Amino acid sequence: MTLSVLVPALAAVATSATPLLFSAMGETVTERAGVLNLGQEGMMLLGAVAAFAATSLTGSHLAGIAAGAFAGAALALLFAVLTLGLAANQVASGLATTIFGTGLSSLLGASFVGHSVRPISLLHIPLLSDLPVLGPLLLRYDGLVYLSVALTAGTAWFLARTRAGMILRAVGENDASAAALGYNVLRIRGLAVLWGGAMTGLAGAYLSLAATPMWIEGLSAGRGWIALALVVFGAWRPWRVLAGAYLFGGISVLQLYLQGAGFVAVPSQVLAQVLAMIPYGATIVVLSAMSAGGVRRRLMAPACLGRTFDVVR
Repeated sequence: MTLSVLVPALAAVATSATPLLFSAMGETVTERAGVLNLGQEGMMLLGAVAAFAATSLTGSHLAGIAAGAFAGAALALLFAVLTLGLAANQVASGLATTIFGTGLSSLLGASFVGHSVRPISLLHIPLLSDLPVLGPLLLRYDGLVYLSVALTAGTAWFLARTRAGMILRAVGENDASAAALGYNVLRIRGLAVLWGGAMTGLAGAYLSLAATPMWIEGLSAGRGWIALALVVFGAWRPWRVLAGAYLFGGISVLQLYLQGAGFVAVPSQVLAQVLAMIPYGATIVVLSAMSAGGVRRRLMAPACLGRTFDVVR
């Protein structure tokens, strides 16, 4: 593979990884608070269609981004009401949220199918962006790519260095003790769920406004499930999650380039079917890990992850 092909391929990795990173970073905060949200896919699709519709109607990418984040947070609020307010099972509620979000996105996006919008503009720094190799690799992306990395740094700092972050982690590790100390466990978890939903909605906005600036049903193509798996594979550590997102994004992009160049002798239809299986296979692995106590301990998962908080206790 020549440099003229390799550089664009590597640059495309950021576009592929960014929606995964937004969603996985939001889910990292949610799960560190002790809540397992399997509604990522539905929230991402709802955020994508809301962002696309708002941008189409207003012509503003900022309005679209805000609408995407708000839509994701709104669906997360429904999930929070079910799991925190009504103490419903988190796994079942998450799956129901995905089904509901997927159906609602199809309904709301019916009139936008096949339409396109102007993609988010790439940032351009005079002289620096024009540097050979380094320019395309580091300095020719839209603002959301850089925002995703900044949010990773902010999340890592928040969880490790702030009092609020330590309280959130304490709620995820031992909710009963946190409640005994006077912390409102349900409120803290509710805010974490809303943040995770907003970030997943932002991931959807990136898909419909930057990665693929158009609306089609099923635009997320299983990325919500992949983001969920990345949180586990990154051991609930923000920088490891970022590495996992870029690794998966790199694999997705490079295999397509390799196939196009004739290095991978696999029919495109077969490859598409294999790729379609990955999100669901990853979900099975995640749920298996969550149900196996030994695996949970080795992965250093939050001790109260997925457990319903008993207010009376």
